[in-house]
Amino acid sequence: MAEQGTTPGGKRGYAGTWPPRAAVPAGGYLPVRASLWRPFVETLRQWVRAEAGAGRLLPWVPVAFGTGIAFYFAAEHEPVLSVAAAIAMVLCLLALLLRRHRVFPAIVMLAAVAAGFATATWKTARIAHGVLARPMFSVALTGFVETRDVREKTDRFVLRVVSMESPRDNTKLERVRLSVKKGTAPEVGSFVELKARLMPPLGPQRPGSYDFGRDLYFQGIGASGFVMGAVKTREPPAAGGLALRYAAFMQGLRDAIDARIRTTLDGDQRAIATALLTGRRDAITTPVNDAMFISGLGHVLSISGYHMAVVAGVVFFTIRALLALFPALTAGYPIKKWAAAAALVAAAFYLLLSGAEVATQRSFFMTAVVLIAVMVDRRAVTFRTLAVAALIVLAIAPEALVHPSFQMSFAATLGLVAMVQIGLPNLLASPDHSVTARLALWGGRELMVLMLASLVAGLATTPYAAFHFHRVTPYGLLANLAAMPVVSAVVMPAGLLGLLAMPFGFDGVFWAIMGFGIDWMILVTQWVAALPGAVGRMAAFGVGPMILASAGLILLGLLRSPLRWSGAALLVIASVWAVRVPQPDVLVSADGRNVAVRGSDGQLHLMHSAKDAFLVKEWLAADADARAPSDASLGEGVSCDPSGCVTQGPVGAFVALATRPEALADDCERAALIVTARPAPRGCAASVIDAERLRRHGALMLRRIRDGYAIDAVKPGGVDRPWSPAVPGDGEAETTLRPPATTPRPAVDATPSEADLQGED
Repeated sequence: MAEQGTTPGGKRGYAGTWPPRAAVPAGGYLPVRASLWRPFVETLRQWVRAEAGAGRLLPWVPVAFGTGIAFYFAAEHEPVLSVAAAIAMVLCLLALLLRRHRVFPAIVMLAAVAAGFATATWKTARIAHGVLARPMFSVALTGFVETRDVREKTDRFVLRVVSMESPRDNTKLERVRLSVKKGTAPEVGSFVELKARLMPPLGPQRPGSYDFGRDLYFQGIGASGFVMGAVKTREPPAAGGLALRYAAFMQGLRDAIDARIRTTLDGDQRAIATALLTGRRDAITTPVNDAMFISGLGHVLSISGYHMAVVAGVVFFTIRALLALFPALTAGYPIKKWAAAAALVAAAFYLLLSGAEVATQRSFFMTAVVLIAVMVDRRAVTFRTLAVAALIVLAIAPEALVHPSFQMSFAATLGLVAMVQIGLPNLLASPDHSVTARLALWGGRELMVLMLASLVAGLATTPYAAFHFHRVTPYGLLANLAAMPVVSAVVMPAGLLGLLAMPFGFDGVFWAIMGFGIDWMILVTQWVAALPGAVGRMAAFGVGPMILASAGLILLGLLRSPLRWSGAALLVIASVWAVRVPQPDVLVSADGRNVAVRGSDGQLHLMHSAKDAFLVKEWLAADADARAPSDASLGEGVSCDPSGCVTQGPVGAFVALATRPEALADDCERAALIVTARPAPRGCAASVIDAERLRRHGALMLRRIRDGYAIDAVKPGGVDRPWSPAVPGDGEAETTLRPPATTPRPAVDATPSEADLQGED
């Protein structure tokens, strides 16, 4: 009798005979499904086991931590801190107890998500302060000047309020940001008395756009405005504190550096030199600033990883080269570690000098981890280094997660680290290869690395530039190849030498050298910005595609197995999703004074009762529209009189902006949509957006549907956050706007009385 064995299908049967009947596939006996599916599943398991191997968990912890922070900012109401903290502590304790169990990675990720959520909740509770809800006029303020910005047209400073008096309002604020005439901003640390007009922090200009009010809230600022009259310096009633003295000292140091640069350079040369060394970049003229961002060199103006790496690298190699001149030190002492320590001190000073913005903090922590790794003889450029830096930044400032500088800087760094650890060793692993050797002799290796770094960093930051700034940089690689070698080899080293020589009075020559390099950088940016198609505009596409693109970048960067190409698939899906997002038919500003309507030509046409160039610029950028706010074509097809404006909108329907009550009666009969700051009359047949709706929901974005309009609001109904508090009377979210149902008029007897009948009747 035949002996039992295992058939090719994996079932028990008899060797050399037919397989069991249950294993016979329909249509034949070839086990096609098993032969294809099982190897695929096994290969997939091998890839997953490789990704879950030893040392692969840490880079995912900041991803989970950031996910928790993202959940916090997506909440409709402020979470309960005690509950969030308790859940986070319980999950962290559970992860500690199960550290040798199979479920440990999953528990660690859940604990990191909960910890991120609790950290963001705690940060908001810790800095809680008042936010101005409505404009205030002629407010008397006294307080200490904490920061000062020198800008192109006006100056600006932050006032820590000591006293606040208004004839009509008892609101109390901790900090306000005020604009003044150029050259009249008071000194940091001084105690001043002034009158100002205050406005609530600027919110999103359209649903889905950047929330400036949230940014100001986490800076401790509850209102913005401008000074009315003179700023008077007074004797302070009490000392301002150590933090204020430190701020005054650092501001004085920045002013001194700017004054020394001013003796040699002027205009955009001086402004860019000051921006590179002190972080103050508001004095750069608008044409040059726009050209920098259009050409893809805008990252040079924001002190981030590149600047910190150059500063630390120049100090490290200079100190090490000087110490290497002494053979006794080279043979008996760890001069490499000494140089790393000196570079760490220089990077810390640069962090403080530049104002310690979010991108600079991230860069410093990243650089510090690298230098500390050198000092303790560990590998420096790894995903663990990036993970530690990300955790430190997010723990200190969880609000950084929603800031474009954090997103772009970490995306670029993730791409560069992935290139170094995954792609670059394979590309440059054979220096003895004939082709590689020839390239190296001509400097081709350095050029290739620079090209790859620029390409990878540019591609990694593209989703965030498209989301926040509605543009991409087609010629970014060209601009970086032409300008960055000069910036790295001339501009930044000359600036550092200028700082070192400034106390001795020999800094002028270094500022001049720095100016030559900046001239070349400006020349490159203006040339690239003038190329055909240099301005790559992208219409707004919402947060969904950006989240999907972020997930794709993370998978593509962190995974080592072929599973990483799932990230590329997510990027493709996100790109298709982004370009297919429908654009709005009507945009309404938060104050109801500006309305943009999409005409039959597909472009926006503007109706306004008060000009707001910044608002219109944001709307046009989000619509991928190249027109300027002053373009005359914005008013084409718009008919205006003192009572309001009207234009033809989607599918031929009329949209009206009514500024006077007498215009409403006619608008209600002829328009499909009315925007007004006045209450609509009863029986109005049109859909109405009035002041009450705008007060509750802020700026609106409408899309035409069959029986009305679909609404997207800056503040959907029921949302109440500290930086965007709900207003009284706010109810459920309104997602559609339909005209009111018109009730038929009651029948009236038409029979005339006999006394009213006339002869011809």
